[in-house]
Amino acid sequence: MEFFTHPEFDSHEQVVLFSDKTTGLRAIIAVHNTNLGPALGGCRMWNYASDAEALTDVLRLSRGMTYKAAITGLPLGGGKSVIIGDAKKDKNPRMMQAMGRMVEKLNGNYIIAEDVNTTDDDMVNINTNTAHVVGLPVSGKGTAGGNPSPMTALGVFTGLKTALKFRTGKTDLTGVRVAVQGLGNVGFNLCERLHAEGAVLTVTDIDTGRIQKAVDQFGATAVGLDEIYDADAEVFAPCALGGVINDATLPRLKAVVIAGAANNQLERAEHGAAVKARNILYAPDYVINAGGLINVYYEYLARITKGVQGREEDSVKHILSIRETLDEIFTRAQRENLSTADAADRVAEGRFLFPDNGWDKAA
Repeated sequence: MEFFTHPEFDSHEQVVLFSDKTTGLRAIIAVHNTNLGPALGGCRMWNYASDAEALTDVLRLSRGMTYKAAITGLPLGGGKSVIIGDAKKDKNPRMMQAMGRMVEKLNGNYIIAEDVNTTDDDMVNINTNTAHVVGLPVSGKGTAGGNPSPMTALGVFTGLKTALKFRTGKTDLTGVRVAVQGLGNVGFNLCERLHAEGAVLTVTDIDTGRIQKAVDQFGATAVGLDEIYDADAEVFAPCALGGVINDATLPRLKAVVIAGAANNQLERAEHGAAVKARNILYAPDYVINAGGLINVYYEYLARITKGVQGREEDSVKHILSIRETLDEIFTRAQRENLSTADAADRVAEGRFLFPDNGWDKAA
């Protein structure tokens, strides 16, 4: 398996493989860049088809976290972890405790949080063996933390409205058609917010129970997994896994805005230009889905300042500032004739490649 020549390597600082025979844990932790501070990123559990697929995923995800932290002005670096296995069959508390021991070995260089198929209960189990964990259930009134999914959804919702306004001038979601791909914790919460403001939803998911719940609660139209790309919608909201904007799917989209929660929505970097060529406004994923990261950072801040900083209202205020960040990116892309993906990368790289101060000073 390639490492240094891997197409997604991108000068990662640290890539560590872990295993624990007793619990069956097989995991990879990737730390991309710590120029701005310790790497913070979620732990995803997935039944990958191969070890190589798991490595590709963790490298792409950790790089995205570096850009996400930088673009949102957080004093953090980028990292991510993946556990190879079926979460429904293989995951257990002892495995998560073993994962905590693995994180502890990195001596604070990586701070773990929840992601796809991991929960705040898993973070509690991880916390038994390391303090380098966020996303724990909220223990103090007014302190950010807990399940970050609602805050991620808040950021996506804010960014979706910002992109729609920039592209179409619409400020009211009444009657706006949105195709939501993926009804996990974030996708379903996003649907709740969209429905409350009058949007018309088309949805899909691998879990038919979730689809039926969306149909019952929101009057959504259900379509097949592949049919979502053909939905007659103004907004396409990818909220599942990455790589869904590609050569095969892009020509099928009728949407004028792409704004969703999934990481790494563009299969390849050149798809940013391809989206622009189709006159679709893309809200870069690591900008629009940063709400969860922002929220757990404020939990972390509360911990290291013993509650002096890190209030929930500060977290929400920071998440809502995603609209200003997106406006900056959209305006720059338009002014410099760039794709929005390239414009976002330039803003983020200017911050983490040339940091002014250490993360502890910024905090």
